[in-house]
Amino acid sequence: MPAEVYDMVVVGGGTAGAFAAATGAAEGLDVVLLERKPEEEAGHIACGDAIKGKSTFPDVIDLDRLKEESFTNQNIRRAVFENPRGETLDIPFGSSGAVIDRRRYGEIILDEAERLGAELQFDTVVQDVMQADDGTVTGVRAKRNGSVVEYEAEVTIDGAGALSILQDKTDFSGTYFDTNVSYSQFCSAYREVIDVSEPVEYDDAIVFKPTEELGYLWYFPRSSTEINAGLGFQMTEKPMELVDALKRDLRNRPEFANATVKDKLGAALPTRRPYDSAVADGFIAAGDSAGHVNPTTGGGIPGAAKSAHWAAKRAVKAISEGDVSEANLWEYNRDVMTDFGKRFAAVDLYNIWGTAHEVNELVDIVSSLPGQQLVDALSSGTSEMSLKLKLETLVKTFGHWDALYGLYKVSRKASEISTLYNAYPSSPRGFESWREGRDDIMDELYEISGADQKY
Repeated sequence: MPAEVYDMVVVGGGTAGAFAAATGAAEGLDVVLLERKPEEEAGHIACGDAIKGKSTFPDVIDLDRLKEESFTNQNIRRAVFENPRGETLDIPFGSSGAVIDRRRYGEIILDEAERLGAELQFDTVVQDVMQADDGTVTGVRAKRNGSVVEYEAEVTIDGAGALSILQDKTDFSGTYFDTNVSYSQFCSAYREVIDVSEPVEYDDAIVFKPTEELGYLWYFPRSSTEINAGLGFQMTEKPMELVDALKRDLRNRPEFANATVKDKLGAALPTRRPYDSAVADGFIAAGDSAGHVNPTTGGGIPGAAKSAHWAAKRAVKAISEGDVSEANLWEYNRDVMTDFGKRFAAVDLYNIWGTAHEVNELVDIVSSLPGQQLVDALSSGTSEMSLKLKLETLVKTFGHWDALYGLYKVSRKASEISTLYNAYPSSPRGFESWREGRDDIMDELYEISGADQKY
């Protein structure tokens, strides 16, 4: 069959795919983006919708347009952590954030990619990856309008999302691409967009609440009367029972009496550290496809946008040099690891520690931590507090001092792993030594926490 030939093929029309396609096209590449959904549904993705602001995004698309048309609430100034006993922890932000209309946001970033010169093909389901005899990925095979189509490209960018089929189909032997991936390192999410009759009191806040079933609820106000209500839970848990947990909580919240559900959707997302390496010959993974999501909060929009932009930049350079080898794409890994990658890897240690403790004990400890220190730990993996705050925390956590001491030791390991990720090797030659150092820290973490191995 005749193949369609491009410089770069991007699979997936989410944040990663759109920003990769936009960046590649803006740099002069001949780019095609393949999206499995029909055009009228493209951009419709389940998401928490909360972001820091337009500074989150690489300056490749029209960010003013993105803000004007998809940022529905630009007045998010605090986070509220609710525990199952009804107590709340209110944490003010240093700067305001936003909640977006995820569908409109998705439509705009795809439209921007097309405006910049990328070709968008909808109703296109990728079924296989094409590789040369030496293992170099040379494109993908997909079904479009009932016909099988081959897309040849110098570089293939995987923006197909969590547990990507492209990685199932690619032979990564002889590369350092991370294949230490299992479904237990991922989370399922379900969310409903709900219209309420009266403005909510927390229209300036994002609200989180842990559940007994190893999950968390969220309430993010798109406006004072339109709320994104959702639930995230590990894939090891039973999804229907956990969706019922959201339904129960909604019934018990007076603001949702007589509310109307206007949209509902589910998705999968990583709750793991970023892939150790997300490149192979002719192939780069970005966004959810490479674990570029905060493993505690589930925030994936910033990581997807940044990593996809960097991926396309590296692809442009590699194509111009006539060398799309793993080694020549490797600097992309370093771009990620020395930026948000080190923070996400550090945060992941707290997730692992948490799996060894009961929910009630975690709630007691979290409720006793100073708010800013909690935000720092969730966002960057590290935090500091004064002697006075340490003493106050000890008093409040009486009865959980063994766990608190374990948490202190985890925080030291989080600092170590952040430092190690900041020294991520600039070429594959140093990778095995780097990985050995990281695995030594992880072994110490498992000994401290008593948790089961995650990787």
